[in-house]
Amino acid sequence: MAQASDTTVLLPAFCRGPVILRALVLAQAVAIVLAFAPGAGNDPWLRLGFVSLFVQWIMLMTSAALCILRPALNRLPALRLGLAVMAILLVITASVSLAAHALLAQSLWFSPLPAHQFLLHNLLLAGIIGLMAIQFFMLHIERQQRMLAQSRAELLALQTRIQPHFLFNSLNTVAELTQQDANAAEQAILDLAAVFRAAMHAGDSIELAQELQLSRQYLSLEQWRLGKRLRIDWQLPDQLPTLIMPALTIQPLLENAIRHGIETCEQGGTVGIRLLQSKATVTLLITNPYCGSRDKAAHNGVALQNIGQRLQLFFGQAASISCHAAADSYRVKLVLPKVNAEAVR
Repeated sequence: MAQASDTTVLLPAFCRGPVILRALVLAQAVAIVLAFAPGAGNDPWLRLGFVSLFVQWIMLMTSAALCILRPALNRLPALRLGLAVMAILLVITASVSLAAHALLAQSLWFSPLPAHQFLLHNLLLAGIIGLMAIQFFMLHIERQQRMLAQSRAELLALQTRIQPHFLFNSLNTVAELTQQDANAAEQAILDLAAVFRAAMHAGDSIELAQELQLSRQYLSLEQWRLGKRLRIDWQLPDQLPTLIMPALTIQPLLENAIRHGIETCEQGGTVGIRLLQSKATVTLLITNPYCGSRDKAAHNGVALQNIGQRLQLFFGQAASISCHAAADSYRVKLVLPKVNAEAVR
């Protein structure tokens, strides 16, 4: 099982479209303020065009540099990271400023400030804007840490409530198997140990193949308990995609499918696990029959909400979880991006 890092990723992924879009909007807002500031000039719209081009070039070049250097920068302490980001911003600002001044100086209808004044003016503005951006990201990181602490607390509370129910059922199953099949009882104990070992490391990350193996071990325990009432329909590709995800993401969904689905039907039913993949995403569909009261099924939302929060912390907006209830069936849809978790934070 892959261990999750306890270190918060401080530098966002500037290679991602949403981050670049936010940076573009911020840069354009700065350009508008500079162009329409009092005393800026007699033709603010013409100035807006030049300032927008100037600011956007700085933003795009800075984003590209931070994207390329992100793995190395995220290994730095917070203070040194902030200084490194400011240094990159100021170096790029100075380079673009000198190039822009050289081009503008050749214009017959636009006369910029002397080179040293033009450079110092732009560096001062870049420094102020950079400090404001760093302060904004610090507030964002603090909020992310609070959300992570809350999510872990909710996960612990959820585990505390669910584990005794599953433990008692599993121990009863093992006790019965010891009288019938010693080998099956031994395997059941090993499966139970694997599930609880994963529960102790629920905050870690894990490969998709390992999470599915853990789900098989959980279903094996429930298969011994429910017998012919539980049927499993696995529909997985021959080659599983390489994907890192939060541990105990799929297993709680299967537990819900059994507790609120199979156990509500006197004749039992089939739990379907189907994995689909595209170039960008992996989609997991979990279906189960339903025969009980919808009021009782509302407890299903606790685990779904918790898993949704963990996926958001891990993948951001790139992952999603949704459910669909029909008259006699229930389906959960889990969509995960085919990217490294660190790259989408």
